[in-house]
Amino acid sequence: MTEVSEFYNLSHIFISFVGAILLIAIWYNIRKRFKQLLEEDDTQKRVDKGLLYLSFSMFIWVLSGIWSYTGSVFNFENTNSFQFGVHILSIVNNMFLLLALFYFYYAPRFIYHNKKNIKTIIIIIVVTSIITFILSNSSSTNGITNNIKTSGIPDLILSGFLCYLLGISLYRTFAHRGLKIVGVISVLVVFLMFSSQLSEVFTTFGNEFSNNLIKIIAKTSLISVFLVLATTWVIRLANMPKPNEMTISFMDWSLVKISIPTKGVFDQTIDFGSKTTQYKNLLKFAIRRKYGEGNSQSISVSLGGEIKNQTYLTRIIENINSILKLDATQSLERRDLFTFIGEGRYRLRMIPNHITIDSTLLEEFCKASQNADYKTLCRL
Repeated sequence: MTEVSEFYNLSHIFISFVGAILLIAIWYNIRKRFKQLLEEDDTQKRVDKGLLYLSFSMFIWVLSGIWSYTGSVFNFENTNSFQFGVHILSIVNNMFLLLALFYFYYAPRFIYHNKKNIKTIIIIIVVTSIITFILSNSSSTNGITNNIKTSGIPDLILSGFLCYLLGISLYRTFAHRGLKIVGVISVLVVFLMFSSQLSEVFTTFGNEFSNNLIKIIAKTSLISVFLVLATTWVIRLANMPKPNEMTISFMDWSLVKISIPTKGVFDQTIDFGSKTTQYKNLLKFAIRRKYGEGNSQSISVSLGGEIKNQTYLTRIIENINSILKLDATQSLERRDLFTFIGEGRYRLRMIPNHITIDSTLLEEFCKASQNADYKTLCRL
């Protein structure tokens, strides 16, 4: 084992271990301090495990470093079994990153809190592991053909897909939190992470020093990005309105009085005016939250659902911010008013006792509604 390789392996193990411990410590502290906000949906008991899975991913890096160091010390790093171990650890690392993305609010919609698609991708990961095992045992000497480690191709393709998802998710998250520069840096870091894996497949790519340098820079930078992500999550939760402090009152058609102390909004009247669609959608959420039970408290927001597109939710928030003229520090986000239940369903966050609807308005709306559910909810 060369001095460059030894330095990389030992520093990789230490940095990854420290990063994993820091992430899991932050996750535990956040869970302890913001338990009520993280588990406010009593019917689902959803627990955000994003940071936890990211820390598990770092622990896999530790195991990967130990495996590489052991292979060098006992001189079996050129065997098929060693390469198989490297790729399997990489695949498991990708799986934990995928599970973390399940909790990223700004991850692509086909993966965020979508259990069906997550299961499908996990099956693909298992199949990739099987293919890797087959290639590791059926390839030519040392698994190398034309300077290409064939056993590493499935892992590289899977890593490319996961890096694509991770890059998009990180950029969207930081951009929405006013940190576009960090978002751009995170995309570059993810690209560097993918580039660092090319030498595991293409044996002529770079040299020992440059490849190890890219790997250590990429992994150190990604851990730093995850720590910034954890920090922004803490700030986000600290500034998030509590359900029991918000109130909303529907006084007449297009008129709503709302109070959100955390955002500096106290009994302010909002006139939706001609924006009747946004007003009616907000009223639907309020009726279901106040009078519904269980699943009837939420609305399906998807193609074929009661509300066809998530854009309608965004417009409600944008209209409120615009009418109240809230600045950047006060402006509402969709998550401030709506809780994502899962499988495309959303629910108003305010507690039922803090929702007031004028009786005449309620009767008129329910009678005119084409959805029979509202007649049942209003007991008409």
